[in-house]
Amino acid sequence: MRFNRILTPAIFLLLAAGLLTVSYWFEDSYLWLSFGLVFLTIIYFLVRFEGRKVEPKELVLLAVLAAIAAVGRIPFASIPSVQPTTFVIMMAGLVFGAESGFMIGAVAALASNMIMGQGPWTPWQMAAWGLVGLTAGFMKDSRLMNTKAGRLIFGIVWGFLFGWIMNIWGFLGFVQSGGPIDFRAFLVYIAGSALFDTMHAVSNVVFLLLFGDIWIKILTRFKRKYGLLE
Repeated sequence: MRFNRILTPAIFLLLAAGLLTVSYWFEDSYLWLSFGLVFLTIIYFLVRFEGRKVEPKELVLLAVLAAIAAVGRIPFASIPSVQPTTFVIMMAGLVFGAESGFMIGAVAALASNMIMGQGPWTPWQMAAWGLVGLTAGFMKDSRLMNTKAGRLIFGIVWGFLFGWIMNIWGFLGFVQSGGPIDFRAFLVYIAGSALFDTMHAVSNVVFLLLFGDIWIKILTRFKRKYGLLE
């Protein structure tokens, strides 16, 4: 078991290093190579989660939280970048840990796009929202995440990081047409989404201020009472 814990990350790191090496020789393939890295990230955490002993009631809880995060996008679909999805994923990772947070984020993106529309952007959203839950879980015992101000900062940062991750996909898919990457053009592309990223960050703050404490209290109570995802 311990050997597998070392071998699995080593294999995925070698695959990622191989993709990065290939990108040096094939400058016109940035988009496909970036897709490869995104898929590797998602598959890696799926493999790790699959190796855990998870009870049926824990899977039900994860599915319910992912469904809430997914459905939360729909009522706010007419307001760009404003939705409670990031907030729900952040709360899940904060209470139930990094791997559970990643799974909820990835599944929420996949499930919500069955209504909002699937496309080549879906894996990027899965990775981006998965990383929200992952980082919230990794930092759940830190001083930052155990204060309201710290959680607000976290929400603001991820409001922008999420947009920047999606900008990578947009830039490689629609702007960059081969050759060395023009970083100045990429910065201009990021600047163009600043308003939407700001709206995302502000909506995260609003949801955290209104519902953050009560969500943490309720989810923590479920975790302790039923011994879920300890």
